[in-house]
Formats: sequence, C-alpha cells, structure tokens
Amino acid sequence: MSLVAELPGYLQVMCDGSVKRFAHEIVPASSESINGYKSKDVIIDTSKPITGRLFLPGTLGVGSSDHKLPVIVHSHGGGFCIGSTTWVGTHTFLGGLCIASQSIVLSVDYRLAPENRLPIAYEDCYSSLDWLGHQVCSEPWLEQADLSRVFLSGDSAGGNIVHNVAIKAIQNNNCPVKIKGLLPIHPYFGSEQKTEKEKLSIPEGSNRDYYGCNFEKAELSAAEWSHFPSVMVFVAGLDFLKERGVMYAEFLQKKGVKVVKLVEDEGEAHVFYVSKPKSDATRLLQQQMSEFMESF
Repeated sequence: MSLVAELPGYLQVMCDGSVKRFAHEIVPASSESINGYKSKDVIIDTSKPITGRLFLPGTLGVGSSDHKLPVIVHSHGGGFCIGSTTWVGTHTFLGGLCIASQSIVLSVDYRLAPENRLPIAYEDCYSSLDWLGHQVCSEPWLEQADLSRVFLSGDSAGGNIVHNVAIKAIQNNNCPVKIKGLLPIHPYFGSEQKTEKEKLSIPEGSNRDYYGCNFEKAELSAAEWSHFPSVMVFVAGLDFLKERGVMYAEFLQKKGVKVVKLVEDEGEAHVFYVSKPKSDATRLLQQQMSEFMESF
C-alpha cells in the first residue's frame, strides 16, 4: 500500500485513507499529588469521542468550594494532525502551569485530522466549554471552578484553535462560561502556500483563505470585535511562525481589541516548552501567563 503523506516520526497517511500514528511517551493521570499537582482523565463527549485531562493544584482539596479558581481550557498543538494532552511534554507543562497560576486546567483531546478535518477541532474544543458549564455542579474537581474567569490557551495549532473558539463563543449567545482572556502560544496560522500539515487538516479544495488559516477572514462585525477577549500572544525568537504571531497581534489591535500584549521568548524555538518543560524559559512563560490571568 503506497504512502501519500507523511510527518516523519509522527504520522503516515496511506493511499486508502488509513492513518498510522507513531507511539510517543505518555504520562498517565494520577489523582495523587505528583510534583505538586493532580490530574484526572474525563470524557467530554462519548459520541464523538472527545476526552480531556483535568489538572488541579495538589495543595487544594478536591470537593472544597470555599476558594474559587480560574479555569484554563487548553488546546494542544500538532498541526491539527498529531499530539495529545497525555504526551509527556504537554502534561508536564500544564501541570506546572496549573501550579504557577493556581488554576484548574482542562486540556482537550480533540479529534485529529486528516480523519477529522477542520472545523471539527474547533467544534470539539468549543464543546468543552459546554461540558464545563454542565459538569461544574457534578464533577468534584470542578467544584472550585470560577466559570466567570475562563482563559483559553493553546500552542501552535492550539493557538489557532483558541482564536476560532473565541469567535464561536462571541457568535453564540448561549456560551456557559465567561472567557476573560486568550493565551495563544506560537500560534499556527496560514501561509502563502499550503504546507503539508495544512493539506492534511483543512477541508479538501480549500486554500489559505479558509477562515481557519487566515485570521483576516473572521466574519465579525465591529460590535462583535469589541467583545473579543483580551489577548497575550507569545512568539519565539527562533520560531518559523514568529512573523505570523506578530501579524496576528497587530491584526487584533487594528480591530480594536482592548488589551493585546505581545511577548517574545528570545533565543527559543517553536514550542520549546514541550521538549524543555522544566527549563527556566518554560517557568518564565508560565509566570507570564499567570500574571496576565491575575490582571482580571
């Protein structure tokens, strides 16, 4: 059977449409405090299926609602085609972020392309907000959740998802949570020509002007842009996507988004914190994210 597309070391797509993903080191969830945080796997939608992983600071007792915590909803990267909240780098980074920000983190394992092309990833991650709203009274780990202080974070393709979920929330008057801010890290948007990852993830026949690739195609009125959440965009000095991240921040400023901050991690590469989740640069990133959240 012939190979039609490949992300070496990660994914192969065969001529019959079948997909092979290569195994990567994962971390199991643990309800016991490890490295200062607890984690728990949850099912967001059994019919899709969509799963997620909750992170809770280990110093806080589950089931106590006396102290309310902000919530971070995270979308992992991987060009929409690979990745998981269970991967060791993602798990470790989010556990550290959970502690640094003293927040509850919900990391979403959305359905992957090419089997599930966009906009499915957007729909899956938006559904996690509905899940939060319905589970906050029945899931013990969410009893401390403050749904009036929800932040969307995501790296690479996850940063793209964050933007599109925020738009969907603005357009849907029934969103059950209050999104206070966005934290896109090294966001992945379209380029002049489709990359191999874009070819695998966007709808067949689409080009770079597909709204998921080109943020300028967002169909929001001026009034709707006025409701867009505050944003802190992170770029990395050695990242091939740095220019696109800068352009995204400038675009939001032109649209009148009230707070737009651009932070550059000089000397670092794309999603460096996944391979170096315990580095000084990663701890600084977690601190910057936490300080942004504390301002709301």
